[in-house]
Order: sequence, then C-alpha cells, then structure tokens
Amino acid sequence: MSCYKNSGIEAAAKSAGARIAFGHDEKSYKPVIIPDGVRLKEAKIHEEILNCDVWINVPILKNHGGAKMTISMKNFMGIVWDRRYWHANDLQQCIADCSTISKMPVLNIVDAYRIMTQNGPVGKGPEDVQLAKALFMSTDIVAVDTAALKFFNQFKQMNISDVGHIGLGEKMKIGTTNLDKLQLARIKM
Repeated sequence: MSCYKNSGIEAAAKSAGARIAFGHDEKSYKPVIIPDGVRLKEAKIHEEILNCDVWINVPILKNHGGAKMTISMKNFMGIVWDRRYWHANDLQQCIADCSTISKMPVLNIVDAYRIMTQNGPVGKGPEDVQLAKALFMSTDIVAVDTAALKFFNQFKQMNISDVGHIGLGEKMKIGTTNLDKLQLARIKM
C-alpha cells in the first residue's frame, strides 16, 4: 500500500474528500455471473465497482507478457479477485468474457502519456518506456483498445491478431475494431 503514499495518490484523494478502496482482501469481492462468457462464467468483482453509480476505466497503455497488451479490456483484471484462473483457462477469452459484465464503465480513457513498449507489465529499465503524450477516450471498449494499439505500433509492432481479446470482443459484439465506422475527433494541445 506504500505505492499510494509514495505516488501522492493517497494525499490527493484525501484532500479531495475521497477514500482509497484497496483490493487486497477477498471479502471486498462479490461473485457475479457472466451469462455471455465463453470460458469465464463467473468472477468475483470488487464491490466498489458493483456498488457505484458509474465508473471510468483508466488503463495505462503497456506491453504485457501474458495478454500481449494492457489496454481497457485487459484492465478489467484489476477489478477481479482470481486472475490465476484466467491465466490457466484461455487468458484472451477470459478477458473478452469479463468485458461483457453488465456493469461496464461509462468511459474508457487510455493513458498513453508514457507507454511501456516491452518487458511489461513492470519493465526492466527506462529503455522500456517511451514518452508518447497521448490519451484515447471512448465508450466503445473494443474501439478504444484498437485505436490505442494502432498508436502503440508507432513505437513497437504488435499485430491486433496477437492481442486476441480485442478480436474476440468484436466477435462477442462488445464493440468494433473498424474505426472507419466511428466518428473520431483528434485534439492537439
């Protein structure tokens, strides 16, 4: 828990009147049925997600050894208790399955300010991180992951077919990988 203190998140949250909800106690997670899941039929999801009015998903764009990439869909692994099951039972499909839960984020904001291009999720050194200075936002979780992955390819090549959960998400009708179907806006600051 020292990361919250060291990063300044704890102080900022307290000064804004918020409290930090930790994820280290299984009692904070409640079983949720995933009716559209192919491999993942149930998951224990953090009660703060289940009890909130709305939530916003804010992943950091990075390479990940097992899932290939962490973007919005893969970031759901942070709200579930037993991630080991996912790794042993078709990780890509489990990520897509969890992205069908009824309590979806109202917005996905991909933080691509600094991106980890290799050796993720923790990296080995500063050479693994690139300063990209970008954000991606969408209500369509598959589309935002597609756009972020295309952007990532400016720094290191990663085929969308290698990040299987994105295509599986489209197949499950969670969202689209066809960015031409969407109204996109680019804002430069």
